[in-house]
Amino acid sequence: MSTPADGATFPRLYARTLRFSMGVPRSFAISPDGTRLTFLRSPSGDDRRNELWAFDTTTGLARRVVESGGSEELSIQERARRERLRESSGGITSYTTDGDHRLAVYTESGEIRVADLVSGKVKSISHPVAAIDPRPSPDGSRIGYAAVDGSFRIAHISEGKETFTHADSGKSFGQAEFVASEEMNRYRGFWWSPDSQLILVQSTDESEVLTWHISDPAHPEQTPRAIKYPKVGTANAVVSLVLMTCDGDISRQIALPAGFEYLVEVNWNQYGPPLLYCMDRSQHTAAVFALDIHTGDLTELATQRDDHWVEITPGVPTWLPSGELLLAHDESETRVLTINGRQVTPDGLQVTGVVDVDRFGITFTGTFEPTESHLWWYGFGGELDQLSPVGGMHTGRARNHTLVISSRSLDEYGVKTEIHRDGKKWEITSHAWTPSHDATPEFIRLGKDELRAALLLPESGGRTNLPLLVDPYGGPHALRVVAAKNAYAEAQWFANQGFAVLIADGRGTPHRGPEWEKAISGDLATIPLQDQVAAVEALIALRPGLIDPARVAIRGWSFGGYLAALAVMDAPHTFAAAIAGAPVGDFRLYDTFYTERYLGITGEEAGYEISSLYPRAHKLSRPLMIIHGLADDNVVVAHSLQLSSHLLAAGRPHETLMLSNVTHMTPQEEVAENLLLLQVEFLRRHLQVPAK
Repeated sequence: MSTPADGATFPRLYARTLRFSMGVPRSFAISPDGTRLTFLRSPSGDDRRNELWAFDTTTGLARRVVESGGSEELSIQERARRERLRESSGGITSYTTDGDHRLAVYTESGEIRVADLVSGKVKSISHPVAAIDPRPSPDGSRIGYAAVDGSFRIAHISEGKETFTHADSGKSFGQAEFVASEEMNRYRGFWWSPDSQLILVQSTDESEVLTWHISDPAHPEQTPRAIKYPKVGTANAVVSLVLMTCDGDISRQIALPAGFEYLVEVNWNQYGPPLLYCMDRSQHTAAVFALDIHTGDLTELATQRDDHWVEITPGVPTWLPSGELLLAHDESETRVLTINGRQVTPDGLQVTGVVDVDRFGITFTGTFEPTESHLWWYGFGGELDQLSPVGGMHTGRARNHTLVISSRSLDEYGVKTEIHRDGKKWEITSHAWTPSHDATPEFIRLGKDELRAALLLPESGGRTNLPLLVDPYGGPHALRVVAAKNAYAEAQWFANQGFAVLIADGRGTPHRGPEWEKAISGDLATIPLQDQVAAVEALIALRPGLIDPARVAIRGWSFGGYLAALAVMDAPHTFAAAIAGAPVGDFRLYDTFYTERYLGITGEEAGYEISSLYPRAHKLSRPLMIIHGLADDNVVVAHSLQLSSHLLAAGRPHETLMLSNVTHMTPQEEVAENLLLLQVEFLRRHLQVPAK
């Protein structure tokens, strides 16, 4: 859908629509027989309230099951959970279904709702404490959920009320701890057995974890919010499991195996006993354990070791219908899938995650080309097929001959979502708005490492002697150069203000294999910055006269903000100005699981000093703007405040912009809009670019 002509500027619309993501169909789930699907979608491109929809492949009709709700009242715990999920929308942001796909369970302002997907009726469950992440048992008789008071609770759906509570004043139950949800992409803390008779519930003891306080200086009358933050080299939460019956009787207490500090994943399907995927503190060793639910014993099934770190691949480990174990494994140049240790995907196809497993085969995501992502199917007869179209970025779901493909491409803005079954195809309408300008990235390969890069130029005006804005993320687990037009809407807007914009993915970023990703091991500064400098130099050499080498700036957020600040300190010969948003000032202040993976587990290793911005403060000779949200509980504002203090002590002028009540995300419309405008003003001022 095109953007309504209400006169709003691009920055305002970009903020209002959450980067033009509202109205896109998302969160698909498929029934066991493949004939019924559910998904979320908001009513329009500027409405953040998601609704629950159902689609029937026998009729080809979609219907709304639950309409958008009104205003929400979210608990602190639910806000934190959404922050970990990077979820800025409202309404129904997540839901789960029973085994037959007859019921959908979700929360509304902490209240549990159960939607009958056949009749469309919605009922409420009576419970005294706000719920987090409710999940129905596979047979649809009960709901398990974590509560804001740290307890784990069970409710009977037919009775419409809570029937059991498990609590301990020193622990929380049923919730993923901070590093699991922030760094491992594990957002759940309990798992039903396939027969609905048992539940594995995470028990978390954070008594030894550091307590930090997030305050809002703009409102000194408010009490600072206490959070448990496991800083590098300090204690992690102690995680264990409780095995209980569906009525709440405690069957067993299960500790993680000796030497393994992290519970990375739990998978319990109908093909075998529960699987626990665990890692040691260094992340050099990971192991898969099968849990005997009768004795509580853990049997080690597979071990993975890596001199740098064992990477996590979503969707594995899991049992296959044959009773074999599906895992991902890092060869030197390729991340592959293995079945009982046997490689089943070819060299060069970088596996990025397992989507679904059914009795016919494995649906997974992977790519041969770093700028793309495709949906693949491996059949148990050895077949390997690419399910998604050529080019673009594709995700989806698959179950029992029904395939959902969500596609982004360079041809048009937005997401195209198709459902395929029995030779038929349906497209699910997107209500997303689109920018009024057209993003036209040019893909180029730069330097000896053929860094994948995208170049954007002004839609109108001169194209010689342009100031250059380098706009990277540049760190692990995030890709910026992708074959999707939506990814460049913001960059094209910057270009239209009179800049050339360069986005380059260097070593450490995904989709180019384990060796490429792990090149940054032990040093998060040197190689990421080298690659951004190399990209700039290669572009200038490739396009003589296009770029003014004296007017090159860099901007970024999070790791990208760190990289931007690093660039003007260590490479002032290349970068004339920088905007550092929510930068990590010193990795010793960041969390255990992320940072210790790359730099070591004590905080005393050489890589910490090499990677820190603080010892470089005296080197700053270029304009630097530091932006940070005061409510950020991921990269806490202490990073920027301490960086500013070091710069002040060294007599180095800089600009700071502290954002009241803003987290690591910036979902507030006015804040997000004005941040873009202020950044452009800063760049124009220091790169001598006239206003458009």
